[in-house]
Amino acid sequence: MKPIIAYLGAPEGFAALREAVGAKAEAVNVDPTPDAVGAALKTAAGLLDASMRTPVTDAMIAAAPNLRIISCATTGSDHIARGELAKRGIPVRTLREDPGLLANLTPAAELTWALLMACARKLPSALDHVKSGRWVREDFPGIMLNGRQLGVVGVGRIGGWMARYAQAFGMNVVGYDPHQAKWPEAIRRVDLPELFRTSDFISVHVHLTDETRGLVSAPLLAGVKPGAVLLNTSRGAVVDEAALLAALTSGRLGGAGLDVLEGEPAIDAHPLVAYARTHDNLLITPHMGGFSPDAVKLVCRRAAEKILEQLQL
Repeated sequence: MKPIIAYLGAPEGFAALREAVGAKAEAVNVDPTPDAVGAALKTAAGLLDASMRTPVTDAMIAAAPNLRIISCATTGSDHIARGELAKRGIPVRTLREDPGLLANLTPAAELTWALLMACARKLPSALDHVKSGRWVREDFPGIMLNGRQLGVVGVGRIGGWMARYAQAFGMNVVGYDPHQAKWPEAIRRVDLPELFRTSDFISVHVHLTDETRGLVSAPLLAGVKPGAVLLNTSRGAVVDEAALLAALTSGRLGGAGLDVLEGEPAIDAHPLVAYARTHDNLLITPHMGGFSPDAVKLVCRRAAEKILEQLQL
């Protein structure tokens, strides 16, 4: 009997998985709901998660006797509980192991830059303004990027791309990253309080760990340069979201562009979503930074290869 590999994610990734496994295993496309994922794991030998929409709990793992590997076509995996996996020695593989593959994958950086531009020029509100039949450009004063400062928190792959984009727009770039061994020449190193105090735009690009949880704290946001714009496309929990909301409400923070929220995808009652419904200085997208069909195919094929290696197929 062929081993079963369960898949969560976009159709392009499922096609890549099926192509990678061929006749060696049975690939099963699973709806990203807790009930469907739990049911699929009961017979699966491997899970390829390209979605991150559904928490994988210890109870799900305990009820999955054949499971031998979880391979994520993402850099993050904080939605996966580790207790039962650790007991059974089941590995969780991620794209953090594949810097060569990631180096030229730019969708997340490109979305971050799009959010920056949209905040700087108030694009969503301007578009709605014209659709309503109005034409008053004075309602939408834009921020000229040339000569402004971008502060990059985490100067690795995505942060490095952001610095390159900023330079093309004539911006100065400063950065904070205590773990970066090879510091990019184009980024001036500063400490975190100075970055928040002096930057017109602040872009966050760090993995979620115990160290980075709440890294963008209430004291940092209280001391942010008045009118600055915060961008977060890493993980919601990296930012103290209550402090972010307070900074937006008070007007200290001029705006924010987010692709992530703590507790996603259950966001309908999220305080930041509620604020965004009635305020145009907060833009939120549905964790779509890394989603590009071309990129999805590449990363899902690599994630599938790790499953085949673990299952010795």
